[in-house]
Amino acid sequence: MKNYLIELIGTFFLVLVIGLAGNPIAIGCILVGLVYAGFPISGAHYNPAVTIAILLRKKIEGKDAGMYIVFQIIGALLAALSYKLMTETTFVLVPGEAYTSSIWAPLFTEVFFTFALVIVILNVATSKKSEGNSYFGLAIGFTVLAASFAGGPISGGAFNPAVGIGPIVIDVALNGGSVTNLWLYIVGPVIGGILGFVLYKVTNPDEFEALEDN
Repeated sequence: MKNYLIELIGTFFLVLVIGLAGNPIAIGCILVGLVYAGFPISGAHYNPAVTIAILLRKKIEGKDAGMYIVFQIIGALLAALSYKLMTETTFVLVPGEAYTSSIWAPLFTEVFFTFALVIVILNVATSKKSEGNSYFGLAIGFTVLAASFAGGPISGGAFNPAVGIGPIVIDVALNGGSVTNLWLYIVGPVIGGILGFVLYKVTNPDEFEALEDN
């Protein structure tokens, strides 16, 4: 249960900082701290797309992966609700105005940067080649920081289904908001996460051969 709780708390603070600050530097910094704090307990996923990739990597059991995703979404919902209590309004991520006429630019942005994030996570936090390193939290946090700067103006910068789901659900429930963009923040990151795993498997065949031998 403690690992589920860490996933909830980590996702809660990540989403809350996204809402309150909306600043890539703040987002990257809080994620660095949360990753180092939670990694020894839960692996510090804080992102359903990451959990799916870790499941494919066979570093987590299916039951635990499902529970991680549930608790991540609960954390995001609680963060969006806390934002409402703190500011008396709601927030949602939306694509930039210049990109609202077509779904493709925001969708590809969510796919590409989640892909990059998952590649980094799998290589620095699950690979035997980098086992025991002390830089994994910085690598993950800086990747999200850069992705937020580069992709945020295009897609809104979720790269995480929980970041999309929590605020949108609370906005719909409390403010009569729209679910129009909900699919974007689910489909894009999930595709990106799966593609990230595929690339990791292609570029690290020795680790999968070892699993098959066992």
